Amino acid sequence: MKLIKLTSLIFGLLLLGCNQTDSKKHSVINEEPIDTAENSISQDKEGTNDELKDYEIDSIKTVITLFKEKDIDRISNKISYPLHRQYPIPTVKDKEEFKKRFSEIFDQILLYKISNSKISQWSEVGWRGIMLDNGDLWMANSDGVITTVNYQSDFEKNLRTNLIAKDKENLHVSLKTFQSPVYKIKTSKYIIRIDEISNNNYRYASWKVDERETSKPADIVLNNGQWEHLGSGGNHVITFINGIYTYKVYRNITGEDNSPDITLEIEKNGEIISTADGRLLIE
Repeated sequence: MKLIKLTSLIFGLLLLGCNQTDSKKHSVINEEPIDTAENSISQDKEGTNDELKDYEIDSIKTVITLFKEKDIDRISNKISYPLHRQYPIPTVKDKEEFKKRFSEIFDQILLYKISNSKISQWSEVGWRGIMLDNGDLWMANSDGVITTVNYQSDFEKNLRTNLIAKDKENLHVSLKTFQSPVYKIKTSKYIIRIDEISNNNYRYASWKVDERETSKPADIVLNNGQWEHLGSGGNHVITFINGIYTYKVYRNITGEDNSPDITLEIEKNGEIISTADGRLLIE
């Protein structure tokens, strides 16, 4: 009897071990990644965003295909120029310049992200357009034209670092310390630069229009500027307080076609005493 029980126990343990082995094999198979690169466009159920209209989905599919094929010539026709890059990196002015700088902006990481994206990764954000993921790339929702590329490649990161270092070399010693340059502005009378000294803390420095930045700002230097967003279109204002005077630098990104890049407004005791249009200087 003991021998029968022992034999049954051994058989039961062997059977349990086999079941566990089969279970592990099944689990490993299910964990294998599924290659969706070829079907990311065609899978309707998984790759559909109900908020997007049919023609918008068609525009997205076209863009995905162009990047999958790396058709730079046709992609250059889907760009809204000038294509702005993070200051002080120069903007991309036209198609020919875009073709030359394509790989600087669209590195392998961004190419893969776009060409393998699913429709569900794209979302419409009102009149601002359609964005990929968290805004790496934006398209106009009417015709699928690419309006903004917020992603920054390693090449552009290094380029920006070098340009900032070069910028500091051409500044007066009293202004060399800052975290990041924001704007260089020209009005009819002044050259103005805004620099971010630390997180959300900005500096305003200005020279008369015929002076050089290597000279000490003879006009004014203001610190502790604060950034305020104006709506969802990207417009914002940076405000500086100087006793009874308030300097407001408005960045006009969206608005009328003839809107200036910058509007400088000066208040005294809360009343506007001066307004000037400015244009951005991007070398």
